[in-house]
Amino acid sequence: MKRVIAGCLGALGALFLATQASAGPAVDAIRARGTLRCGVQGPSNPGFGAPDSQGVWRGFNIDLCRAVALMVLGDASKITVVPLSTQARFPAMQSGEIDIMTNSTTWTMQRDTQLGFNFPAILYYDYQGIMVRRSAGITSAAQLAGATICVPPGTTTELNLTDWFRARRISFTPLVIESRVDLTRAYDAGRCDAITYDATILYAQRTTLQNPADHIVLPDRLSKEPLSITVRHGDDQFHDITGWAVFTLINAEELGITQANAREQLSNPDPQIRRLLGADRGLGEGLGISDDFGLRLIETLGNYGEIFERNLGSGSALGIERGLNRLYTNGGILYAPPNR
Repeated sequence: MKRVIAGCLGALGALFLATQASAGPAVDAIRARGTLRCGVQGPSNPGFGAPDSQGVWRGFNIDLCRAVALMVLGDASKITVVPLSTQARFPAMQSGEIDIMTNSTTWTMQRDTQLGFNFPAILYYDYQGIMVRRSAGITSAAQLAGATICVPPGTTTELNLTDWFRARRISFTPLVIESRVDLTRAYDAGRCDAITYDATILYAQRTTLQNPADHIVLPDRLSKEPLSITVRHGDDQFHDITGWAVFTLINAEELGITQANAREQLSNPDPQIRRLLGADRGLGEGLGISDDFGLRLIETLGNYGEIFERNLGSGSALGIERGLNRLYTNGGILYAPPNR
């Protein structure tokens, strides 16, 4: 089978060989263009995707974009970040304006079966929450009877909020504003008593408030929100590549493979580690990429836990507990199919 050079992995300067004969339309288009167009939450969502002081986009979702770019193009830097509002993300995906979304999109049946999307791998197990002012002394959403709650329009967020309160026969007044930035500002200005989004967004938006420590996310879970990478129907190879980028990062954490020790682990006799890192050959062929994709991913980005910690965890501005997103071996539900 003919092999051509697909790219060079940054500072490592190593050749990344890709099997072109089996490439699907999405993979062909990305390789021809030379960049992965990645849709993320716009205009920014600190910790998940936001430009730094130099204008470079960083965050949990950005690192997942880089992982997929490395798999397809051999270079994690070859991404074009496309910030999208909640309302604009699906049309952008359907029209082909972007190749992939990592912007905290919930995997639902309707999106899977009617909108023409595939969800190769869950990135983060989230839930819809409510944030209030600490000074209000509220410990449960059930105490918000008669409150004004800021909520984005025309989304499952608005529907979940209404369903949760209606099921408990609790009245509330919605304050509906489309722009996330304007909605957060309205809450910060005191125009509403509480604000609701996926908990990940609440933690991110809390960092933008005038006094973040004055606000708490309540423990109530209004819904379950499995957040997934999203691609279009029609290219099984691209679906597989994006899924196995995520699975490999998760399995690396489970196996104790880190950014610092990945290359040393090439000599580890454990067959699981050898397969993941490409020391034992064969796994890359099915994806149309080189066998050492796992080594390149981990050396470039770290494992799932390292990506989570630097962007979202206790060492970050968000300070999110991993909770359900701990590995299943550590009391969470994060679990990936094996690299074999």
